Amino acid sequence: MYGTAAMDSVGNDCRELKRNYDECFNKWFSEKFLRGVTEDPCTALFRVYQECVKKAIKEKNLNLEEIEADVLGTSKEKQPTS
Repeated sequence: MYGTAAMDSVGNDCRELKRNYDECFNKWFSEKFLRGVTEDPCTALFRVYQECVKKAIKEKNLNLEEIEADVLGTSKEKQPTS
């Protein structure tokens, strides 16, 4: 992945899906998008990976609604103490 360490996925079952999506996205981004081709051929891979991640999050009893909630720019955003 261009000389950087890849981040693991949230679930062990999702690692291969993430690797496949990352590979597809990186190739598309560098070979197509930067040359003006904006149609992303990796959308289907992303959806499969996203569903796997959602399942892993639920299995870990994490609150998916809390993770997806918009916080930045709202009263929920933590402010630095002075």
